[in-house]
Amino acid sequence: MDRYPPIADHGLVGDLQTVALVSAQGVLDWFAAPRFDSPSIFAALLDHDGGGHFRIGPDAEDVTYRQLYYPDTAVLVTRFMSPEGVGELIDWMPPNPTGPATDRHTVVRAIRAVRGTVTFTLDCRPRFDYGRAPHELRLGEGYAAFRAADLAVHLRTTFPLRREAEDVAGTVTLAAGQTAGAVLTVCAADGAAPPPTGEEQVTESLWEAVNFWQEWVRTANYRGRWPDMVRRSAITLKLLTYAPTGAPIAAATMGLPEQVGGERNWDYRFTWVRDASLSVRALLDLGFAEEATAFTRWLGERLRERLDLPGERLQIMYRVDGDPQLTEEILEHFEGYRGSRPVRAGNAAMDQLQLDIYGEALYALAEGREVGVQAGYHNWRAMARTLDWLADHWDRPDEGIWETRGGRKDFTYSRVMTWVAFDRGIALAEHFSRPADIARWRQTRDSVLEQIMARGWSEKERALVQHYGGEDVLDASLLLIPRVGLLAPKDPSWLSTLDAIDRKLVSDSLVYRYDPAASPDGLRGSEGTFSLCTFLYVDALARAGRLRQARYAFEKMLTYANHVGLFAEEIGPSGEQLGNFPQAFTHLSLITAARTLDDALDARTRS
Repeated sequence: MDRYPPIADHGLVGDLQTVALVSAQGVLDWFAAPRFDSPSIFAALLDHDGGGHFRIGPDAEDVTYRQLYYPDTAVLVTRFMSPEGVGELIDWMPPNPTGPATDRHTVVRAIRAVRGTVTFTLDCRPRFDYGRAPHELRLGEGYAAFRAADLAVHLRTTFPLRREAEDVAGTVTLAAGQTAGAVLTVCAADGAAPPPTGEEQVTESLWEAVNFWQEWVRTANYRGRWPDMVRRSAITLKLLTYAPTGAPIAAATMGLPEQVGGERNWDYRFTWVRDASLSVRALLDLGFAEEATAFTRWLGERLRERLDLPGERLQIMYRVDGDPQLTEEILEHFEGYRGSRPVRAGNAAMDQLQLDIYGEALYALAEGREVGVQAGYHNWRAMARTLDWLADHWDRPDEGIWETRGGRKDFTYSRVMTWVAFDRGIALAEHFSRPADIARWRQTRDSVLEQIMARGWSEKERALVQHYGGEDVLDASLLLIPRVGLLAPKDPSWLSTLDAIDRKLVSDSLVYRYDPAASPDGLRGSEGTFSLCTFLYVDALARAGRLRQARYAFEKMLTYANHVGLFAEEIGPSGEQLGNFPQAFTHLSLITAARTLDDALDARTRS
C-alpha cells in the first residue's frame, strides 16, 4: 500500500448519493457518508496514518496492478498479477437512482482467483468524522460492527476476521475459480445491522448494478468520434449528482492540492451554480433530459427562496439539499496529501460575490427550455424579479469566477455572463410570451456589451482581458464568449483575443486559467494547467474554424486522462493530475468540446 498514491491512480464508484475512491492497489482511501459532503469515514488520501482505509489485495511480492471499468458501468475491476496467480477485486455500490435521501449505503467488494492460487488480505480501519471520533468494535464470525456516536459501519465477509485493536484484518486463499467477498454498510449508529449476504446475493447485486449503468448510458444519443470518453464522462457526471435533488457536486473529494505541498486545497463536494448550470447543455446534448430537468427544478427553488430577502438573489454554491451553510474549518490533525496543508472542510468562498452566476443560471434555464421546466409561471416570476433586481445591481466589482482571495475587481467574465443573463431572459420572455420589462432588460444588456468592449479591451494585447484596467492580464474563462454568443466565433475581436490567449496561457495545448504573477490572487504558490480551460480552448478553436489545431489539442488532452478515463482539476508540470478528483466541470466540458468538434468536422466533410 503506497503511503500516498498519485491522485490519478484511482477509480470512482458510487450509489448516486455518495461515492468512494479505490486506488489501483485495491485500497478504498476516500469515502464520506451518508452524503458526498458528510465527514469522511475513510480518508487515507488526506492522512495515511489517521484518515482510515479499507484495503483488499494480494499477500505477495512482485505484483502488477491493472484497473478498468466493466464496460459502460461504474463497476470497478482491479486486477492483481503475480508469479503465484492472478486475482481480481470488483468494487461497486448498488445504485439508488430514485429513492429518497438515506443514511444507509453499501460498498460491495468481491474477490476471485482467475489463475493459480492467490492469498488475499483484508485490512479495514474506519476513522469517523475526519478521524476525530472514536469508535467501538464488536466482532463476530465473518462480521464486524464499528460504532461511533452517530454512525455505524457493518462489515460482513465470507471468511474469518480477526481483531487488531479497534480494527479488523483477515486472510483468505483462493484457487482458480474460487470467490469470496466483503460487504460494507454504513448506517445510523442505532440502525439495524444488515442481514448476512451470500454469494448468490452478491452476484445478483453485481448484475443489477451492471444492468442499471449499461441501460442508462445506452440512452445517450452521442454517435460521434469519441464514444468511450464521452460515455465515461457522462457516467462520471451521473455519479457526482445527488439523485434526491438533482444537484451535481463539483468533485468527489476535498483537500487534494492544486500544487503538492501548497495551500490551494479546497473542498469541492458542493453544488456550484456555475458548474451545475453549464452541465445542463452537456446533459441535453446527450439526451439526458431527466437529469437536466431535475437540476433546473433545484435551481428554480434557489431563485425563489431569496426573492423577498435582502442582499444577493443567489449564493455561488450550496449543499446538495440547497442548504447555504458551508462553514469552512481547518482539519489541523490531518497532514494533508503529501504534506499539502491546510486541509479544509467546507468552503468559505460561499460568501463571495461572483456576479457571473446570474448569467449561468439563466443560461441553464434557457438551454433547458426544451424540457419546459422554466415555462411554469412561478419559476418565471422568480427569474423576472431576479433580472429586475440585477438591472440595478450588476455594475459592481466582484471576486470573479476563480474565487480569488486578492480583492474585488471589475472582472470581464462577470460582465460577459451578466450580458448572458439579460440576453437569455429576453429570449425566454419572447419565446413563452411571459410578462417582463423587456425594454429595460434590452437597454441593460446593450449597456453591458458596450462597457465590456470599452473597458475590457486592451489595445496592447489586442484582446479582451481578465479585468478592467488589466492591460496585459489574460483569462481563460473568456473562452466561453463564442459559446454564449457575446461575440461571433469568427468576429475579428474574438479571433484576436483567442490569439492572445494562445500566446500567453497555452502550453503545448494545455491552458492555464490565468497568470498569478501578473494578476495576484491572494494565495501563495502556483498551479497546473486547468483541464476545464483546455476543453474550452478546443471548443473555441473548433467554432473559429481552426479544426486541425482543435482536434490535435483534443486528442492530446485525452492522453492526460487516467487509466480509467477520469480527470482531476488540473495537469501538473510533469503531466500528473492535481486537485480534487474527479472534477465534474472537466468532464462536462469534455462532452461539450467533443460535440462541438464533431459537428464542425461533420460540417467540413459535408461541404
